[in-house]
Amino acid sequence: MEIIYTIIGFAVGVVVGRFALRFLFKKQEIAAQSKAKKILKEAEQAGEHLKKQRMLEAKEKFLQLKAEHEKETNQKNNALNQRENGVRQKEQSLNQKLENLNREKQELENTRKSLERLIEVNEKKQEEVEQLKAQHIKQLETIAGLSAEEAKNQLVENLREEARSQAIIQIKDIVDEAKLTATKEAKKVVIQTIQRTATESAIENTVSIFNIENDEIKGRIIGREGRNIRALEAATGVEIIVDDTPEAIILSGFDPVRREIARLALHRLVTDGRIHPARIEEVVAKTKNQIEDEIVEIGERTVIDLGIHGLHPELIRMVGRMRYRSSYGQNLLQHSREVANFSATMAAELGLNVKHAKRAGLLHDIGKVPDDNPELPHAILGMQLAEKYKEHPDVCNAIGAHHDEVEMTSLISPIVQACDAISGARPGARREVVENYIKRLKELEELALSYPGVEKTFAIQAGRELRVVVQSERVSDTQAELLAADISTRIQTEMTYPGQIKVTVIRETRSVSYAK
Repeated sequence: MEIIYTIIGFAVGVVVGRFALRFLFKKQEIAAQSKAKKILKEAEQAGEHLKKQRMLEAKEKFLQLKAEHEKETNQKNNALNQRENGVRQKEQSLNQKLENLNREKQELENTRKSLERLIEVNEKKQEEVEQLKAQHIKQLETIAGLSAEEAKNQLVENLREEARSQAIIQIKDIVDEAKLTATKEAKKVVIQTIQRTATESAIENTVSIFNIENDEIKGRIIGREGRNIRALEAATGVEIIVDDTPEAIILSGFDPVRREIARLALHRLVTDGRIHPARIEEVVAKTKNQIEDEIVEIGERTVIDLGIHGLHPELIRMVGRMRYRSSYGQNLLQHSREVANFSATMAAELGLNVKHAKRAGLLHDIGKVPDDNPELPHAILGMQLAEKYKEHPDVCNAIGAHHDEVEMTSLISPIVQACDAISGARPGARREVVENYIKRLKELEELALSYPGVEKTFAIQAGRELRVVVQSERVSDTQAELLAADISTRIQTEMTYPGQIKVTVIRETRSVSYAK
């Protein structure tokens, strides 16, 4: 029974629970529907609000665009109105100008007609005057017994003679006064120029002294059986005299460039301590390059000191080479600087172009610098070089005319000529004996260089010996002997010299190989 009660109770509980669950589910469904309706209603309200807001924004945007369009339209209309007003004003102005032109044209036409009437009246009066004049001349001819043409010629001739006499007297007075004034002023300018420029009086020598610390170095310079000193002389072309003079070696040669190369090469060799023929050739080659650099530096420093600008680099190099040239014993660069300063001072006193005068003074002896030394006067050669490197025509003429080789066409030319004479005429400035000696040595070297196969020539021992270095591949031993005899014969027939000259032809064969 208890089991039955239990089952019945369970069944009743199940039924009651089912109804209870159905009641609960229905209640939740009603609540969910109510909530959904509420959410839907809120969504509809929000959508309506958003719709109204979007419509308001669209309306505002439309109004804004409309306002901007109206503003832009108004601006364009205003611009068009302004242009129309401008065109209208220009049209009115043109119309006014056209009316004025028509009025002026009418006035000019009236004036032209009035002038034509006046011209007609004047022509009639001129004819009447000519008739009266002709009658008057006939009356005068009848009274004087001369025709009008004869009287006029006689009067003109008398006036011409009187004017010529007065002009001759006046010209003579002017010329005499100009001569007195010119002489006085010229002396004044020259004296002031000389007084304002102070220079040294130094004469170039043909020897240089190389000082050494002790006499032991002399033996190393001479080398075994004299091979070092022979290599030095062959490489530099300078005679090296090693005698009993304490702590000194004499370098003798007429070319200052060679002497300077030899001096610097000796200094490097002694400082380095390695003295042998191969090292000597290497050092001499480096020293030559160094001298070339120094020459350019000297030229640049010179033009900077003188305030000369725009000079061609090749002319600057030639100016630097003047440092190692001499003219009658006077250093060529020092002489050219003097002439440049003299010319600038004199040009300033006379009111001429100072820059052109200074350039011409510096470059006037540039023709003495080139090594090829063609058969031309140095003034002509210098003028050609200046023309080649685009110098001013006045400067070129002053260079070529300073020894009267060409005609002077510029006022600077006589100034440079006078300043050249002033610089060279100072007591002690030049020594002609040295210049003749150097010229003879150069002629010796050039004579030997004229032969084919000759590589180098060196005049040494004050011109008593000429060493000729030939190319071994072009000159044989037999040809070297014939060459020495031929050169000696030409020296005897073509040159004048004291004593005798020894001609030495050197032919050297070298075999070089490299171990790799």
